Order: sequence, then C-alpha cells, then structure tokens
Amino acid sequence: MSPVFPMLTVLTMFYYICLRRRARTATRGEMMNSHRTIESNSRTSPLNAEVVQYAKEVVDFSSHYGSENSMSYTMWNLAGVPNVFPSSGDFTQTAVFRTYGTWWDQCPSASLPFKRTPPNFQSQDYVELAFEQQVYPTAVHVLETYHPGAVIRILACSANPYSPIPPAEVRWEILWSEKPTKVNASQARQFKPCIRQINFPTNLIRLEVNSSLLDYYTELDAVVLHGTKDKPVLSLKTSLIDMNDLEDDDYEEKDVCGMDSLNKKFSSTALGEGPNNGYFDKLPYELIQLILNHLTLPDLCRLAQTCKLLNQHCCDPLQYTHLNLQPYWAKLNDSSLEFLQPRCTLVQWLNLSWTGNRGFISVAGFSRFLKVCGSELVRLELSCSHFLNETCLEIISEMCPNLQDLNLSSCDKLPPQAFNHIAKLCGLRRLVLYRTKVEQTALLSILNFCSELQHLSLGSCVMIEDYDVIASMIGAKCKKLRTLDLWRCKNITENGIAELASGCPLLEELDLGWCPTLQSSTGCFARLARQLPNLQKLFLTANRSVCDTDIEELACNCSRLRQLDILGTRMVSPASLRKLLESCKDLSLLDVSFCSQIDNRAVLELNVSFPKVFIKKSFTQ
Repeated sequence: MSPVFPMLTVLTMFYYICLRRRARTATRGEMMNSHRTIESNSRTSPLNAEVVQYAKEVVDFSSHYGSENSMSYTMWNLAGVPNVFPSSGDFTQTAVFRTYGTWWDQCPSASLPFKRTPPNFQSQDYVELAFEQQVYPTAVHVLETYHPGAVIRILACSANPYSPIPPAEVRWEILWSEKPTKVNASQARQFKPCIRQINFPTNLIRLEVNSSLLDYYTELDAVVLHGTKDKPVLSLKTSLIDMNDLEDDDYEEKDVCGMDSLNKKFSSTALGEGPNNGYFDKLPYELIQLILNHLTLPDLCRLAQTCKLLNQHCCDPLQYTHLNLQPYWAKLNDSSLEFLQPRCTLVQWLNLSWTGNRGFISVAGFSRFLKVCGSELVRLELSCSHFLNETCLEIISEMCPNLQDLNLSSCDKLPPQAFNHIAKLCGLRRLVLYRTKVEQTALLSILNFCSELQHLSLGSCVMIEDYDVIASMIGAKCKKLRTLDLWRCKNITENGIAELASGCPLLEELDLGWCPTLQSSTGCFARLARQLPNLQKLFLTANRSVCDTDIEELACNCSRLRQLDILGTRMVSPASLRKLLESCKDLSLLDVSFCSQIDNRAVLELNVSFPKVFIKKSFTQ
C-alpha cells in the first residue's frame, strides 16, 4: 500500500474528530439552551416589584431606511411608547433597516463574504437602546408591526450610557439568540422571547437582526424592558452562555478567543517536547495548512495549544490573509490586536466592523496594528467603528498603499476633515461612505485622485452641498464606475444625471431612491435608460413623477435589468409594466408599493404571467 494512504487516513480521522467535537459542543449548547428555557419558565418570580419601561433613546445603529434629517422610517422611532402597534402595515412612524431579503447580495455592488465567519454569527444590522433605569432584566418585548421575524439576538450591556464606566468593566451578555427563521405572520405581534438571567443590572439593550428570510422590510415600533431593581437569585443550574460561544465549557470568560490571557500558552516556548507527531510529521506542509483553513479563529487559537507542529501551523501568517473580527466585536480590544499582530503580517482582507466602541480599541492600538499589518491590505471593513478619528484615516492612507476596498458605512462620528486623507488611496476601487459626514471639498478631492473607483456609495451623506457638482466630477473622472448609490441625496437634478449618464457608460447599478429634485418631465430617466444599457439595478423609490414613458424606455434599452423599484409613483400603468416584464427576461425584483395605478388585482395578474418575478406591493391598514 502506498504510504500516502495511511497519511490520508490519519488526516481524515483528525478532521472527523474535529467535526465531531464541534457537533458535540453545538449539541451541548442546544441542550443547555433548552434546559435554561425550561428553568426560566418555571423559576419563582422575585419578591421586589418589576419595573416596565420603554426605551429612552436610540444610542447607536448600523443602518436605517429613513433620512438623517427626519423621523420617517428611522431608528429613532424606537424611542418612547408605540406609535403604531397593534396596527399592522407599512407606517412611516416605525423603525426600518436599509435592506431586506437577499436582493442586496445579488447586486453588482455586493462584496464577497469573509472566510472563517463562525456559523453562530449571522447578524446583519443592529440597534442599541438606552433605558432610564438600570434593572436586572426579566423580559424584553419587541413590538413588530410589519414583516416580523428579523430579530435574532438580544444583548445586555453593563455600561450605563448616562454614567460611563471604564472599558475594562464593560461586559456584554446574550439574553437570547436564535438562528434566522421564517415567520409566517402577516399581523403585528409582540415578540416575547424567553431571556436568560444575568448577574448585573443594565439599561443598555442591543437588538441584532437578520432580514435575509424576509419578503419585505421589517418594521419595529417599540421595545419594552422588564426588570427588577434588586438582584435575583440565580439558579445554581443556570450558567451564563459565553459571548458568541467563543470558548468551550471548560474555559472561563475571557476576551476574544481567550487570546490575551492565554497567549503565553499559545506560544511555542510554552509547549513541552511531548511525543512525536506520528504521520502528521510526514504530511505536506501545504496539506495541513489547507485543513486548518477550515477552522474558525477561536478553534485555530485552541489548536495551537496541542503540539509544536500545529502551533507552528496555527501561527503561520498565511492562515490570516482573510481576518474577520466582526463576530467578536463584544470582546475585541487593544490586547487582542496586539496578540494577533505577529500573525497578521500578510493579512489582505480585514473586517473590524462594529468593533472598538466604548473604548475597547484605542487610536494608538489601531495605529500600532496597521503599522505592522497594513502593507498588504487590499480590503478594510470598518462599518460602525466609532473609535475612528482623523488620525486613524491618516494612518490608513499611509500604511495601506495597496488598499482597494474601504467601507466606512455609518461611521457618523468621524469629523468631516478626516475624509481628506482618503484621496491618498489612489488605488481604491470600492468606497462606502453611507451615513458619514463627508463634505463636498473632501469628496471632490477623492474623486479627482481615485479614478479607479468602480463602486461608490454616497447614500445619506447629508453634508454634501451640491450633488450636481459631485455627479459632474464622477462623470469626468470615474470612467470605470459600475455602481453608484445616491440614496436620499436631496438636490441632484437632471443636469447631474446627464453628466453621470454620459461619463459613466459602464454603470450597472444606480440608486436614486428618495431624490425629490428629479423630475421625469425633464427627460432625465429616459436619458438614463438610453445611455446606460448595462443597468441591472435601478431604484427610483418615492419619485412621484416616474411615468409610462420611462418604463417603456427601460423596456427598449435595458434588457439586462434585474431589479427595479418605482415605489410611490402615480403615473405608471399595468400595461407599461407588462411591456417591461416581456422585454427584461432577467427581471427578478419589481417594487410597485404605493403605486396608485397598480392595485392588488393587477399584481396578481402580472404574477400569473411572470411567476419568476417577485413583485412587491406594500400596504397600510
């Protein structure tokens, strides 16, 4: 028998043991969750009176459908008493996240997912709510008024938003979590998950959502926190689940992956000589690397403790070329980055989204990490990373010369002058500035020097004074642009659209939703259709002037169209939509909500004729 067969046999057995171990861990977790649920339902209520309170204010969030300068569809609607509940339907007084379903993942602007994302982390958006009084939670109720079922995690924080504590004392605990599930409920509901007890009082609650299984936007009306002022007696049988299940049951709570407090154990000098490694010493180095590439980051750190051979493999920088730290946002800190630093000298993709808030990551810690690990970076995700300041962007521009992809989505605390440093990143191909305070001067500089841009998101950038000037610069400088998000830009006109259409013929995706200054009578939409034949996604949301002529121009010129949103128009008829559907064979999403000429009967008839197209029709009771 060839010697390669015993090697592969040992290899297979090792991988099988790893899989079995993870399965047993998952099963134990499920059994513990089930056991805790039973105990929570049967525990005796504390003697002290229960406090019931609505959220006082919204502290932070990752996205919302609404405008930064109004209350319609914004996360700020979650503060206070219900506005809509128990009514069902699409109401502007509710909180709505920016996306739903998988449509945004199917667009040309979608990014590739990171490797090694743990399967128990599936959150896409979040909102943090502060309450008046700190209590030991006994219940959290979420009032959902439209397309419920998006909430998948509820967390509590020991930090008090109104009297901050040192970062070292801040803890997050999961009160409840569940995988995304399809909820077959069309009516409003009061979502009342069975939460776990925690051993500290809180007035800061975080909801995390996953909308991938939803048929349309979820709408939340209010959040109610129930709790007691006095600490309840925790059952001896009830143990708290560690954040994100990063550690095994045998480990105490530590920071991300146990990296800081266990780093000495992970080092090769702390490992004894031990016996030889059997067949593993004979396996090709590349083959072991390939196996380890399937492990999550915590598992990789644990495996480093087993022997010198695997420690060497687990510390190899080639294992960290794609590093996704977002799932560990609740524990990632300066010490974690310092521990990872020697391993990440070859990192190319780095995701620090949601991390570092409340002092967990300092400007100095972030800067030290990038000075060592930034030279090979091609992609950097920093969505909602509120530790960022101007120094951080300056460090990025100096230490990351190869950067092509930068995401600063919802970094709304970055000062306007910080964005000037982005212009130094001349190789950028994707730039996301959604909900940032970027100003016109800085953006013009970026567009002038970053001529390689292919994907640009400027949605809800309220500090830009004149979008026509921006559109003119885009048309003049960004000839390779494929996707452009101008969601809720308030003042772009037909002149800016003309510059875009003539200067960016490669555009495949264009979001002009909620741009009130565009009028179909100027011919701007017809011009788009004639000059941009590659369009796959076009959002004209809430533009009341879109008419049959515009739809027919799309039908004649944009045969590759896949997604179209014309919500709110009064001037489009079923006949023109039929022409569009007959011409655009790849069309899969058509939103005609609140289109006065498109009633439910027309939608049903179109659905019969074009069953592969998802036609969305919102409603308000």
